[in-house]
Amino acid sequence: MSQKPINFRHLSTLVAVAILVGTELVGASWAAGWALGGLFQLDPLVSRAFEAIFALAGFVGLYFFMRTAVKNEPIRG
Repeated sequence: MSQKPINFRHLSTLVAVAILVGTELVGASWAAGWALGGLFQLDPLVSRAFEAIFALAGFVGLYFFMRTAVKNEPIRG
C-alpha cells in the first residue's frame, strides 16, 4: 500500500494559515480574558484564570479550524 506524496504547496498554505489564524484567535481570546479581569477589577489570580480559560478556548477553536482546513486542503494528494 503506497501513500501519495506530500503536496508541499498545501502544507505551506496550512502552516501559514495556522500561524496567522492561531495568532489572531489565541491572542484575541487571551486579551478578552485580560480585559474582563480588568473591567471587573478582579483579583490578579482570578484575572489570570480568566486569561487561561479564554486562551484555552482559543486553542480549541484553532484545533477545530485546522481540522476543517486539512479536510478541505489535504496534505497528501
